[in-house]
Amino acid sequence: MKKRLHKWRIIPVLAIVSFLLAGCGEPFLSTLQPAGTVAQSQLELMILSTSIMVLVIVVVTVIFLMVVIKFRRKKGDNEIPKQVEGNHKLEIIWTTIPILLLLILAVPTVAATFNFADVSGMEKDEEGNRDGLLVNVRANLYWWEFEYPDYGVITSQDLVVPTGQKVYFNLKSSDVKHSFWIPAVGGKLDTNTEVENKFWLEFDPEAADEVADNIFYGKCAELCGPSHAFMDFKVKALSKDEFNSWITAMQNYEAPDLTDNELAQQGSEIFAQNCIQCHAISPIDERPEAARTAPNLATFGDRVRIAGILPHEEEYLKAWLADPEKLKPGNKMTNTYPDLTEDQIDALTEYLFSLKVQE
Repeated sequence: MKKRLHKWRIIPVLAIVSFLLAGCGEPFLSTLQPAGTVAQSQLELMILSTSIMVLVIVVVTVIFLMVVIKFRRKKGDNEIPKQVEGNHKLEIIWTTIPILLLLILAVPTVAATFNFADVSGMEKDEEGNRDGLLVNVRANLYWWEFEYPDYGVITSQDLVVPTGQKVYFNLKSSDVKHSFWIPAVGGKLDTNTEVENKFWLEFDPEAADEVADNIFYGKCAELCGPSHAFMDFKVKALSKDEFNSWITAMQNYEAPDLTDNELAQQGSEIFAQNCIQCHAISPIDERPEAARTAPNLATFGDRVRIAGILPHEEEYLKAWLADPEKLKPGNKMTNTYPDLTEDQIDALTEYLFSLKVQE
């Protein structure tokens, strides 16, 4: 019996620790620090629903305590109280109040749902312009591709968006069901193999800078395989002018000049022999989707993360090149990737870090 009591003492400790850990985390991964129009609306709906629930709990608890105290059995009092049935006023009150509370919650929820689902601005008008930016998102095991059809640009793993305007997303999947989610900005929405889902987000320029220093983290929110937890992507939120400059640089992309870098030249040759059949090294990739079986590496040197999860440093890239299966189990690169020597890995690392946007 004492052993059981001793075990029960651990529960309050675990509860306190869990409560404290619930406050840990980064703002760019938190839905409670919104940095966009959609996220702000979703937070307001969460606050509204939570407030209603707390109000109901408080009222019910107060009534319960009043009844327990007022109608408790007194010492020596064995008389049965008068039994009252069918109070129509009370029945009308406790039926009407829940209906009103549901309406208070349902009306803004339904309105917000239809607003978020309105993607009419995705279509071009008579002059060939859209209401915002269109991005085609394609989910793969376990990486993301982002296509800007109006500009002919394709990137992988790093999504670049302008702030202060709507960004429309056209979501699809190449293999299994995934889910596109940027916690601090809004979402989530599934990516399917047959049906394309569409929605929009808007990145607030001030909040983006304050909350996340203009770098957000996106995740797959649908269990999709052994490396589901590692299927991350990064979002760079730029001002409209900076975004236009980035698009121009991508459209005018030039391969890096390796004349004075012998090690990178060796890496380029290794890449051409082993990697080019899957990985593109130009943001203007005209291959059909079926041929784009691996992330586009055109701007690898400019990225925030390696493989979506590792720090953008040479040692982590070398670890990835040495054994991708160890770091991301079940990835498609494992079965097609050749064994490389340390010298080859060094050369390939030097080359990949040289792949940057040439302005």
